[in-house]
Amino acid sequence: MTSDRNRDTGPAGGGSFDSAGDATRRTHLANERTYLAWWRTGLACMAGSLGVPALTSGSETLAIVAGVIFGLLAISCFVYGLVRYQQVNAAVHRGEYVRPDARMLAALAGVGIILALLVVAIVLVDA
Repeated sequence: MTSDRNRDTGPAGGGSFDSAGDATRRTHLANERTYLAWWRTGLACMAGSLGVPALTSGSETLAIVAGVIFGLLAISCFVYGLVRYQQVNAAVHRGEYVRPDARMLAALAGVGIILALLVVAIVLVDA
């Protein structure tokens, strides 16, 4: 037996339920959240570009290289996030799906691995 409180009565605020429209709205909102995630990642990389050189004592050259790469990675995140947002937005309007660029994702992963190795080298040199 189902109580009235558990029954689906439609969208909040009344009106009729439009499953296709609701799915499209949710997809647009998810795309916006993903775009903001690219921004958060870019901002974190900017912090890394300033923080790594500032926190080292014996490996200035490695730290400067890591800082520059973090800065370039930040720019990449901002640019790719915007490009991806626009691609997904256009695809949603067409009722299609567009896959992310596998080469770009591989490049970002590769840069992340290189940065992690640089940070490990900096820690070992400073230890």
